[in-house]
Parts: sequence; C-alpha cells; structure tokens
Amino acid sequence: MLKDNSATDTTASARSAWLTIIGINEDGLEGLRPTARHALSAARVVFGGKRHLSLAAPLIQGDRETWQSPIERSIQHIRQLAGQPIVVLASGDPFLYGIGSSLARVIPAAEMNVFPAPSAFSLGCAKLGWAQQDTALVSVCGRPLSQLDQALKHGARIMVLSAGSDSPRQIAQYLCQHGYQCSSMKVLEALGGADERARHYATLDDFDEINIHPLNIVALELSKMDEANTETAGSDSLAPGRPRAEFFHDGQISREEIRAIVQARLAPQQGDCLWDIGAGSGAVALEWLLLDKSLRAVAVECHSERCLRIEANARRFGVADRLEVVEGNVPAAINAMTSLPNAIFVGGGASAEVINAAAARLAPAGRLVVNSVTLESEALIMEYYRDQGGSLSRFSIEHCAPLGALTGWQPARSIMQWCWRKPDGHTELPA
Repeated sequence: MLKDNSATDTTASARSAWLTIIGINEDGLEGLRPTARHALSAARVVFGGKRHLSLAAPLIQGDRETWQSPIERSIQHIRQLAGQPIVVLASGDPFLYGIGSSLARVIPAAEMNVFPAPSAFSLGCAKLGWAQQDTALVSVCGRPLSQLDQALKHGARIMVLSAGSDSPRQIAQYLCQHGYQCSSMKVLEALGGADERARHYATLDDFDEINIHPLNIVALELSKMDEANTETAGSDSLAPGRPRAEFFHDGQISREEIRAIVQARLAPQQGDCLWDIGAGSGAVALEWLLLDKSLRAVAVECHSERCLRIEANARRFGVADRLEVVEGNVPAAINAMTSLPNAIFVGGGASAEVINAAAARLAPAGRLVVNSVTLESEALIMEYYRDQGGSLSRFSIEHCAPLGALTGWQPARSIMQWCWRKPDGHTELPA
C-alpha cells in the first residue's frame, strides 16, 4: 500500500494555504484521503450543505456553517476568516459546476488545498461505460433547461446534472417538445451510496417519476423524430449557415451561404466578443456563439420587435446567457457601451458614420466585416478599401428553381463584402 505523505508537505504553497476544499460523495468519509480527513478534523470552521455536513459529522470538531442564501454571504464570511484553518465541503469535483470556481475568483489558488472526489459526471459515465470526452456534460442545477439546446443532436450522448427530484420529468418533457421523444433515458440516483439505483427508459414516453431521489443524474442517448413533427426542431448541423427556417425572423436575415462566409471572415478566437450591428434576426451573432462556449456577443438592433425575436432565437439555441441585446441606433448605441469587441459585423445600414464608429470601438487587431447590397453602400466600402486596405469581395449565389414548366437558376442579390483588420495602436478611420 502506498503511504500518503502529502500531510507533511513543506512547500511554500502548502504552508501558505489556509482554506481546504474537499469533495465528498455519498460514500462519505470512506472516500476521503487521509490528508483531507486531517484537514477536516483540524478545521476551525467547516462550511457546506446540510447533506455534506452530515456525511462528514464524525470528524468535524470545529464550528459548522451551512450555506447562506445568497451564497455570496458565506463566501464573504470565509474571506473574513482568512489565515485560520477553514474547510469547505462540496459535491464531487468542486471545480466542475461547483463552489471551487466561485471561491477561486476571490481567494488565490496558493492559499487553497483542494481534494476533489469523482464528479457526478465521472460516476455516471463509469456506471454506463461512457467515455467522458465523447459525452456532453450539462448542468441544469440553478440553470435553465435551455442549457441543453447546444447538445441536442441526433445520436448524441448527454449527461445532465439534475436540480432535484423533478428534474428528470422536466428534462423528458423538454426533449419531447424538441422532437426527441424516441430518446432513451437513464436516471442514476445517489451514486456511490446506500440508496444507489438506476432506472432505464427505452423512450421518453416510458418515463415515470415515482419517488426519484433528489440526488440524481440523467443520462440521455438522443434519437430525433422527423423535423416535420415539431415546430421547434432544428438542424443537427454543427456548421454555420443554418437554414433560415430555424430562426424567428421577418425577412431581415442573411442567406445561409453568406452567413457561413461571414463567420470565416470574422475569424473567432477563444474568448472573443462580437458586435453584430443591425442584427435583424441575430443569426450572425447566434451562429458565432454556437461555434464555441467561450465566445460572447452583443446584438445591436433599433427595432423593438426584432430585439424580441433575437432574444427568442437566443433562448431557442441555448446561448441567451452569452448574448446581450442592445436596442438603439448606431452610433449612439455602441458609443454608450464600455467593452471593446474583438470583431464587428455590419450587416444592415452601413454608412460612413456607422463604419467609423465601429472602427473606433474595435479592439486592436480586431476584425471588421461589412456587407453591402446597395450601390450606395458598395461605393462607400470601395472608398474604405482604397484608403484603408483590407480585402474586398463580391459573392453571387444562384439557386435552382422552377421556371414555368421547366427549371432554371434564380440569382439572389449579390453581396459586396469589405474585411479590415485594425492595426495595433489604430484608433479610428478618417471621416
């Protein structure tokens, strides 16, 4: 047997650490390392939920504090106790949808020792033999069910961290509304504990909700019905350029092919923020957000009805938490914003005033993409291209359509597009 020597660690990090975060599961103290047990016994105060404090009760010698509401009050109390031996108990891995990330925002990592336990996701995947890297991990604990939307793809596997006994029913109902009633569901309850149980449902129509343990995780293998059977069903494509029928719109929406080109030119990078100016349906901002969970966007639109549609589309695609909708006219609307975007798309109402304001607000090395469909705006962006460089392109798209009793090509309006990357230290374009 290997000896655990971490309790005698003499590194500067260990000496300066006063806060210990311990992940604890349904197996209680049996699942804790000796060093975690020692920290628990030596703690001046132990913070945790009622269930966690009960599981660890035999070793707690200091004061016990259950989480306050809002939890920021407890975090503030922990900060006030800095320097004293404090323990925080959490479920499983504290840094996977847990308290750990909240504490790390206000307490340096060097002042913390962390002893994670297997997360509910790890336990669930191990129970079913699923590879975590191939499974979408989603939490609806304190979060809306729309968090599921980005993972809703035919054939996908999803592991969902529930909010309580009623979550499986809500999840089943939500999936049925989105055309996934043929999916299979497994409800895994109290994993690792004496009350552990697994229920299997071949389809969501078989689901029952009798005495589900409040501590549960839901495993889904998605099977999609024909899209014609549901009003809210969307494409399973992961690529931008989704069909216009997937968006609520009033006709103010770019063609699928153009949206795909726009995303390529906007060149999103990890953590970037996009401003979609003259957003219309918000399709460009939404497809930007769907590319990566680290991306953020602001949709700027002057029409109230369209702002409401953008918000509805954001909820539909499960990205509402990363999209800000700003109602107002440009440039006043964007001049009032404090952050600097990494990319800006101008898809409607391109004018010198709008382009200059966008360029002034763009972060250094940011990308500006302007689409034009009128002769006047084409002439304008041609001037910017001559003066500022960048790239200028024209796109013409034709679709096959009936032509009398025969078939012919039906051209759409051509698009002229100017793309410009802002140099470092550059602040604005000349009027």
